[in-house]
Amino acid sequence: MNIFLTISGLISLGLGIVGAFLPVLPTTPFLLLASALFLRGNRRLYTWLMNHPKLGAYISNFMEHKAIPMRVKIVSISALWISLICCAVFVAEHWSLRALFILIAAGVTIHILSYRTS
Repeated sequence: MNIFLTISGLISLGLGIVGAFLPVLPTTPFLLLASALFLRGNRRLYTWLMNHPKLGAYISNFMEHKAIPMRVKIVSISALWISLICCAVFVAEHWSLRALFILIAAGVTIHILSYRTS
C-alpha cells in the first residue's frame, strides 16, 4: 500500500507543479493531495515536501491560514485569462465554446479570489 500511496503522491506532486504553469490545472489541490499521500505512504518524501523552500511554505501557509499569496493570485488569474481568451479567439470556432472558455475563466477566478490573501 505504501508504494501505491507514494506513486500517487508523486503523480499528484507532478500535476501540482505543472499546474503552476498551466492556468486551468489547479496547483493547490494537487500539492495538498501529494502531502497527504506522502504523510501516509512515505514520511521521507513528506518531510522533503514540507521543507521544500517554495512548495513547503506554500502548502503550510494554505493548510494553516487557507490563504493564497497576492503574487500567486495575480499571476494565476492573469495567466488564466490570457490563455483562455487566446483559446476563445484563436482556437474556438463556435460561439458556445468561446462562451464556455469565458465561463471557466470566470469560475476559476471567483474560486481563487474566494480565498484570503496572505
